[in-house]
Amino acid sequence: MKKLTLVFLLILFVCNVKAQSKTGFHILKNLPIASSGGWDYITVDGASKRIYTSHGNQVNVLSTTTGDSIGYIPNTPGVHGIALVKALNKGYISAGRANAVVVFDLKTLKVISQIPVGENPDAIFYDDFSKKIMTCNGRSKDATVLDPKTDQVVATIPLNDKPETAVSDGKGKIFINGEGTSTLIVIDATTYKEITRYKINGGESPTGLDIDRKTNRLFIGCGDTKTMVVMDPANGKTVGKFPIGGTDGVVFDPALKLAYASNGEGTISVIKETSADKLEFVENIPSEPSARTIGIDLITHKLYLPAAKTEPNPAGGRPKQVPGTFHIIEVGKE
Repeated sequence: MKKLTLVFLLILFVCNVKAQSKTGFHILKNLPIASSGGWDYITVDGASKRIYTSHGNQVNVLSTTTGDSIGYIPNTPGVHGIALVKALNKGYISAGRANAVVVFDLKTLKVISQIPVGENPDAIFYDDFSKKIMTCNGRSKDATVLDPKTDQVVATIPLNDKPETAVSDGKGKIFINGEGTSTLIVIDATTYKEITRYKINGGESPTGLDIDRKTNRLFIGCGDTKTMVVMDPANGKTVGKFPIGGTDGVVFDPALKLAYASNGEGTISVIKETSADKLEFVENIPSEPSARTIGIDLITHKLYLPAAKTEPNPAGGRPKQVPGTFHIIEVGKE
């Protein structure tokens, strides 16, 4: 009887540990947006309880608390991404078809100015080390550096590759995914010069990118090979590689030590970082087909993914969006 009790307790312990290894995340609700149009990146400002999502030729702004619309920024043709400089009360939008960055007031959402940059600016981000805005310009294969204090271009960095996404280590280095050659490009955030570049071992067509600044580890989502490559950017070595889906976005939660890849098939792949060189695949959280980009609220730890229902395109190629179905998926524990 004692042996059976011990075995039973052991089974319960193992099952409990296994259960605790999962995130417990699931879809909490959908936040509808009635207007039509495609989408790309989404930015979540947890402190201000706001979601900024690209949609059509505008940026929609929602409340993370209620899901209600706060407003929108119009006339952003070919919109891709949104970067925030809260100290200056400014937001920056990459308008790909205008070859420009649209600057807006964070309080009023009114457009302040439009700044010409490279051709087809895609991802955009704010580097808190150099205090500069950077755009990744896909068609001109370069990066534009803006000073948000003056809203002037201070540098153009030739990359000779299609830059997809960029992040900063907060210490003077910027890392850019080179999608065309599947390389990681390292830039000096002070001189705006290229330091080096590394071939990504184990992944092709890198899209999503985020960083754990504490361990100096990059999480690189590679869409073509459906893999997440974890890299040490000090030497370019791969310290982990995991199967995911057809991703276009990656975010990292430094408090939970979890990296998330949003996959167009309708899942969110989760990788746990126990230490700099110890990582493990956790699970695939169900989301929705088409939810290929992702934003994170670092205060509540919730995830937000733009999505819409789609139908086959009679002309072939990418599926067509069903009008009136665009929405933001909120994923978390509550």
